[in-house]
Amino acid sequence: MWQETIQIDGPYHFDSVLERHAPDPLKQVDLAERSIQVPIVVSGDAAVINVQAIGTVDQPVFVLTGKRETSKQEIIERVSEIFQWNVPLKPIQQHFQRTDLKDIFQQFIGTPLVLDFDLFGSLIKCIIHQQINMTFAYRLTERFAKSFGFEQEGVCFFPQPETVAALTVEQLRELQLSGRKAEYIITIAKEIVENGLDLDGLKNHPDEQIFNRLTQIRGVGKWTVENFLLFGLGRPNLFPMADIGIQNSLKKLYRLEKKPAIEQMEFFKKDWEPYLSYASLYLWRSIE
Repeated sequence: MWQETIQIDGPYHFDSVLERHAPDPLKQVDLAERSIQVPIVVSGDAAVINVQAIGTVDQPVFVLTGKRETSKQEIIERVSEIFQWNVPLKPIQQHFQRTDLKDIFQQFIGTPLVLDFDLFGSLIKCIIHQQINMTFAYRLTERFAKSFGFEQEGVCFFPQPETVAALTVEQLRELQLSGRKAEYIITIAKEIVENGLDLDGLKNHPDEQIFNRLTQIRGVGKWTVENFLLFGLGRPNLFPMADIGIQNSLKKLYRLEKKPAIEQMEFFKKDWEPYLSYASLYLWRSIE
């Protein structure tokens, strides 16, 4: 058993992170203890890390606890990456105080852009969640993970690409996935296993190259790649203008009679760069 204490610069609102994770049945969240169990796979080793907040929004402090010493430093680095502890939020907060989003950023101060625990899982969730409500999306993702993933210390790990590449469309259809989504999921897994797609390696590529690479895969479109860039890789300057939530939040913010046109959105967002991903996140929060 090991334990590591990490202190970062505020503001950072970890309780808001836990509240956003809590409805997901795959996440082991304890709001009272201010903790979450994080399944991590690094260098082929699987480990469950307990992340607990013991600080405040202004002075964030976290205690990481794990049972296995193997790849400890890599695990700590990955957890820090997931929760974006290496991205100071104060300059971002200050930037938006000079924009039309200042009140929203003050209301939800310290909300970080938290990443999905697993890159392959992030991409597959984008496929599963397309065009269905969030409750059903959670249910389908849970079925998928529990059917083909594995458990350790009571925590579910997302299926590995090798497992998914060997599945049939019929097996996924049994979970109530559409035939098309089932095909897309298997195709993505095979792209990794058979054609050498390295999701970790994409971290070193610019957004445009990632768009070009991933959209070559059947079933992977712009919306999927934008979500992967945001919640898989944590890219800071993305603004998915086709997203209905973004459109509705802008309609509310600017008291528009209808959803904004692309030209309006282009005008609105010019002051928010180079932190468009945070503008997106806070706009989503404003209508939750």
